[in-house]
Amino acid sequence: EADDRIAGFEAGADDYLPKPFEPRELLLRAAAVLRRTQRAPEATAVLRFGEHAFDAGSGSLTRDGAPVKLTTAETELLRLFAANARAVLSRGAIAQANASLAERSVDVHIARLRRKLEPDPRNPRYLKTVWGEGYVLWPD
Repeated sequence: EADDRIAGFEAGADDYLPKPFEPRELLLRAAAVLRRTQRAPEATAVLRFGEHAFDAGSGSLTRDGAPVKLTTAETELLRLFAANARAVLSRGAIAQANASLAERSVDVHIARLRRKLEPDPRNPRYLKTVWGEGYVLWPD
Protein backbone atom coordinates (compact mmCIF):
# COMPACT_ATOMS: atom_id res chain seq x y z
CA GLU A 1 0.00 0.00 0.00
CA ALA A 2 1.09 3.57 -0.62
CA ASP A 3 0.68 4.47 3.07
CA ASP A 4 3.07 1.67 4.07
CA ARG A 5 5.71 2.86 1.55
CA ILE A 6 5.38 6.45 2.74
CA ALA A 7 5.65 5.37 6.38
CA GLY A 8 8.79 3.40 5.48
CA PHE A 9 10.41 6.41 3.82
CA GLU A 10 9.46 8.64 6.74
CA ALA A 11 11.08 6.10 9.08
CA GLY A 12 14.36 6.40 7.14
CA ALA A 13 14.17 3.86 4.32
CA ASP A 14 16.39 4.62 1.30
CA ASP A 15 14.47 2.65 -1.27
CA TYR A 16 11.47 0.45 -1.89
CA LEU A 17 11.40 -2.76 -3.88
CA PRO A 18 7.98 -4.32 -4.52
CA LYS A 19 7.42 -8.07 -4.74
CA PRO A 20 7.99 -9.96 -6.89
CA PHE A 21 11.46 -8.57 -7.59
CA GLU A 22 14.49 -9.63 -9.56
CA PRO A 23 17.35 -10.74 -7.29
CA ARG A 24 19.84 -8.89 -9.52
CA GLU A 25 17.90 -5.65 -9.05
CA LEU A 26 18.07 -6.14 -5.27
CA LEU A 27 21.86 -6.62 -5.46
CA LEU A 28 22.29 -3.52 -7.64
CA ARG A 29 20.19 -1.41 -5.29
CA ALA A 30 22.16 -2.66 -2.28
CA ALA A 31 25.44 -1.84 -4.08
CA ALA A 32 24.14 1.68 -4.78
CA VAL A 33 23.33 2.22 -1.09
CA LEU A 34 26.78 0.96 -0.11
CA ARG A 35 28.44 3.34 -2.59
CA ARG A 36 26.56 6.29 -1.10
CA THR A 37 27.55 5.38 2.44
CA GLN A 38 31.24 4.59 1.86
CA ARG A 39 33.78 7.25 2.73
CA ALA A 40 35.62 8.82 -0.18
CA PRO A 41 39.38 8.34 -0.20
CA GLU A 42 41.24 11.14 1.50
CA ALA A 43 42.89 13.56 -0.89
CA THR A 44 46.25 13.12 0.85
CA ALA A 45 46.11 9.33 0.91
CA VAL A 46 48.86 7.70 -1.11
CA LEU A 47 48.56 3.99 -1.76
CA ARG A 48 51.87 2.20 -2.25
CA PHE A 49 52.31 -1.17 -3.91
CA GLY A 50 55.60 -2.47 -5.19
CA GLU A 51 57.49 0.33 -6.89
CA HIS A 52 54.22 2.21 -7.49
CA ALA A 53 52.60 5.04 -5.54
CA PHE A 54 49.08 6.23 -6.34
CA ASP A 55 47.81 9.58 -5.04
CA ALA A 56 44.03 9.21 -4.99
CA GLY A 57 43.49 12.96 -4.58
CA SER A 58 45.40 14.02 -7.67
CA GLY A 59 44.93 10.75 -9.56
CA SER A 60 48.65 10.49 -10.25
CA LEU A 61 50.58 7.24 -10.43
CA THR A 62 54.34 6.98 -10.18
CA ARG A 63 56.73 4.06 -10.60
CA ASP A 64 60.05 4.52 -8.81
CA GLY A 65 59.23 8.25 -8.67
CA ALA A 66 58.63 8.58 -12.41
CA PRO A 67 55.10 9.50 -13.55
CA VAL A 68 53.00 6.83 -15.27
CA LYS A 69 50.49 8.14 -17.79
CA LEU A 70 46.94 6.96 -17.10
CA THR A 71 43.79 7.45 -19.13
CA THR A 72 40.76 8.94 -17.40
CA ALA A 73 39.11 5.51 -17.18
CA GLU A 74 42.29 3.97 -15.70
CA THR A 75 42.56 6.77 -13.14
CA GLU A 76 38.93 6.28 -12.07
CA LEU A 77 39.40 2.52 -11.87
CA LEU A 78 42.50 2.90 -9.73
CA ARG A 79 40.70 5.39 -7.46
CA LEU A 80 37.88 2.90 -7.02
CA PHE A 81 40.28 0.07 -6.23
CA ALA A 82 42.34 2.27 -3.89
CA ALA A 83 39.19 3.24 -1.97
CA ASN A 84 38.29 -0.45 -1.72
CA ALA A 85 41.74 -2.03 -1.34
CA ARG A 86 41.58 -5.73 -0.53
CA ALA A 87 37.82 -5.81 -1.24
CA VAL A 88 36.52 -7.78 -4.21
CA LEU A 89 34.60 -5.64 -6.70
CA SER A 90 32.34 -7.29 -9.24
CA ARG A 91 32.25 -6.17 -12.87
CA GLY A 92 28.76 -4.79 -12.26
CA ALA A 93 29.88 -2.77 -9.23
CA ILE A 94 32.87 -1.41 -11.16
CA ALA A 95 30.68 -0.41 -14.12
CA GLN A 96 28.10 1.18 -11.81
CA ALA A 97 30.73 3.18 -9.96
CA ASN A 98 32.14 4.51 -13.23
CA ALA A 99 29.35 5.58 -15.58
CA SER A 100 31.75 5.79 -18.54
CA LEU A 101 32.40 2.02 -18.37
CA ALA A 102 30.07 -0.62 -19.70
CA GLU A 103 30.11 -3.88 -17.77
CA ARG A 104 31.40 -5.70 -20.84
CA SER A 105 34.38 -3.32 -21.19
CA VAL A 106 35.61 -3.66 -17.60
CA ASP A 107 37.87 -6.62 -18.46
CA VAL A 108 39.56 -4.63 -21.25
CA HIS A 109 40.27 -1.69 -18.93
CA ILE A 110 41.56 -4.03 -16.23
CA ALA A 111 43.95 -5.65 -18.74
CA ARG A 112 45.24 -2.22 -19.84
CA LEU A 113 45.71 -1.10 -16.24
CA ARG A 114 47.56 -4.33 -15.41
CA ARG A 115 50.06 -3.62 -18.19
CA LYS A 116 50.96 -0.42 -16.34
CA LEU A 117 50.95 -1.86 -12.81
CA GLU A 118 52.18 -5.41 -13.00
CA PRO A 119 55.69 -6.74 -13.63
CA ASP A 120 53.99 -9.71 -15.33
CA PRO A 121 50.42 -8.82 -16.40
CA ARG A 122 49.64 -12.50 -17.11
CA ASN A 123 50.43 -13.36 -13.49
CA PRO A 124 49.14 -10.31 -11.59
CA ARG A 125 50.46 -9.56 -8.14
CA TYR A 126 48.46 -6.44 -7.27
CA LEU A 127 45.33 -6.32 -9.43
CA LYS A 128 44.04 -9.85 -9.05
CA THR A 129 41.10 -11.75 -10.49
CA VAL A 130 38.84 -13.53 -8.03
CA TRP A 131 37.20 -16.09 -10.28
CA GLY A 132 33.42 -15.92 -10.30
CA GLU A 133 33.41 -12.75 -8.20
CA GLY A 134 35.43 -9.92 -9.74
CA TYR A 135 38.68 -8.07 -9.13
CA VAL A 136 40.66 -6.94 -6.09
CA LEU A 137 43.58 -4.57 -5.61
CA TRP A 138 46.01 -6.17 -3.17
CA PRO A 139 48.70 -3.65 -2.18
CA ASP A 140 51.81 -4.67 -0.21
